[in-house]
Amino acid sequence: MSIPASETPFIIDKNLGTKLNLDSVEFPQTNADGRPIIELTQEQKYTFDSKGWLLIPNVLTENEVNETRDFCLQLRHNPESIPEHERSTLGGPLQKLADHPLVVGFMHEFVVHPELSTQNCYGFRMESCSLYYRKVGEGGFAPHNGNGMLRFPGDSHLYRCIPGKAYSGLTRVVWELNPVEKGKGGTLLATASHKAVYTAPESIQDPNSPIWDTYSCPAGSLLFFTEALSHSAQPWANKTNDRVAIFSCYNTVNSKWHDWDPHPKLLESMPPKRQTLFRPVRAANNLVQ
Repeated sequence: MSIPASETPFIIDKNLGTKLNLDSVEFPQTNADGRPIIELTQEQKYTFDSKGWLLIPNVLTENEVNETRDFCLQLRHNPESIPEHERSTLGGPLQKLADHPLVVGFMHEFVVHPELSTQNCYGFRMESCSLYYRKVGEGGFAPHNGNGMLRFPGDSHLYRCIPGKAYSGLTRVVWELNPVEKGKGGTLLATASHKAVYTAPESIQDPNSPIWDTYSCPAGSLLFFTEALSHSAQPWANKTNDRVAIFSCYNTVNSKWHDWDPHPKLLESMPPKRQTLFRPVRAANNLVQ
């Protein structure tokens, strides 16, 4: 749905205060597998901006969940059975999660560098990807981040917004591949702390504090949160199943926080559009045709 001209945000372009015309930007309409990009709804955009996190349940089909979870378990318990270059959370069926249509749709709203985006090139980067496998008792409470409205831009852990538009900076994407029961080990999130202007109270050091929110979800659900939000792991307490989750980070094309890159051979095997997720960290002359 198009936004009336009177409601479009006024974003300054890089030269002389001219307005950036988002309607002229050529965002990819499909991902590297040819699947149509899924745009966020107005409710989803509002929820993420106001809370700093967004949970979307049942994104993956049952077959996709089984395939991706089985590969994660193989990676965890029998990595030698996987070719070396595929021995990562971008290997096998997990590679398609990197630019899942819903992930790309989210990035187009909250992370993309518009001028470095075309039908053949993503306007954002993927900069880390790891497996969180937890049995009962594994995982620790360690709250961090928050106050993203006040951070220096070079930090990456920032959040910027004007009426009608927001930028999330370093952004976390979590694929929950097993069910998560509320209060039994899912990620803790201090709702709206990405916009906080006060120092966090001492009570934030208590995982049972009402400051913390968390969630329940079925396998195949997708969680987005800005790294500008105060958040924490907690010990896994679900005796029914282990936690199997893929944690990825995305960033703008000219910023990098993590010291991580995919295996060169794995990168070479990816479709060209997916390869643009891992191009060099800069803005100048960084548009892949």
